[in-house]
Amino acid sequence: MKKLISALMLATALIAPGLAMARDITIETTMVRYSGHAAYVAVYLTKPDGSYDSTLWVAGRKTKYYRDLPGWISAASTGGQITLDGITGASVGSGETLTVHADLADTLLDAGYQIHVDTAVENGFQFSDDAVIDLNSAPATVSGTGYVSKIAIGL
Repeated sequence: MKKLISALMLATALIAPGLAMARDITIETTMVRYSGHAAYVAVYLTKPDGSYDSTLWVAGRKTKYYRDLPGWISAASTGGQITLDGITGASVGSGETLTVHADLADTLLDAGYQIHVDTAVENGFQFSDDAVIDLNSAPATVSGTGYVSKIAIGL
């Protein structure tokens, strides 16, 4: 009996880390060609119930313009505060592609999670859910509805 318990504990110790593995997901957001300033872009993850999970990347360094991404900012801010250390970069211009790499747990794949992209351009428009794509184990591409031409996920 002790040998059986020891064998089960060893098997669990060897298998459990594999269940919690993270995978590098590449998210490429290609912008349409438009005239005007570069876009502020928020790339974030939502849970299967549609609630906010986490921010993957924000393109645009001036925090005063984050309010122009109302879908993302209302979901991501807690008590009026938002923490974005290490996940921000320059805004994205007309026709450019923003590439984001995220380490996401394998358990999130095919589990109903979605990646959302919100966009806004100074003196232009704001698009909450400009592009939304399911987080699946197969590569996928969807079209945007505003400044996003397409979003593609690669595993």
